[in-house]
Amino acid sequence: MERRRALVAALTTTLTAASALVGSPARADGYPVASWSMDEEPGASRMIDSSGNGLDGRIGGEVGTGLMSGDDIGYHFDRLEPDTPPARPGHLVVVPDDSALDPGTNDYAVTVRLRTTNKFGNIIQKGQATVSGGNFKLQIPSGRVECTFRGPKAFLEVIAPYSINDGYWHVVRCVRVQAGVVLVIDGQQVAARDGWTGPIANSWPVTIGGKYECDQIDVGCDYYAGDLDYITIEAMRPQW
Repeated sequence: MERRRALVAALTTTLTAASALVGSPARADGYPVASWSMDEEPGASRMIDSSGNGLDGRIGGEVGTGLMSGDDIGYHFDRLEPDTPPARPGHLVVVPDDSALDPGTNDYAVTVRLRTTNKFGNIIQKGQATVSGGNFKLQIPSGRVECTFRGPKAFLEVIAPYSINDGYWHVVRCVRVQAGVVLVIDGQQVAARDGWTGPIANSWPVTIGGKYECDQIDVGCDYYAGDLDYITIEAMRPQW
């Protein structure tokens, strides 16, 4: 029990430091990797990265853009029946591979604002379960957010203790640090796991809304169903 308390305290401290670090112009060792506000107009085919790094994405023809929700603008992903052919690549937003998008050995954070009433689907990922170099993924099976980082040292997964598929907007933040992985929902830490994944880097694109390579027969596409308001990726060089 004491070890667990120490772990949570260490991860919380690291998360707080990392959050303060990112975006601070006074610190060169913390930086935004990509910032996708998802406020493009209806019919848009290009997702703009406002971080200044030029990591734009290709919006599939089945992704609804220009979704209005009060003052918010976002994307909508229709529900597709799980494991039912054919695959629907138009359901995805695809950001081409770039080494900046790989966690590597950096502390690494993915933040998503989402709204759904559904209970399955991959929200964002880079790589899939068996690809060389490891992968990361944020998904929502059974309406409960799961965050995974797989590297050569360990596969670390954290799972929210409650579901958020209630039709309201939620902000989900998944962080991989040197001490482990932390999951934060609406500003509250809800899960943590200790360990070190090792470096994660692959040659795959980032996909939003499901898997990049799948056929809905042997490999399910795990298409996300719901709304997304924004996604940000941040990286922090570890303080060894």
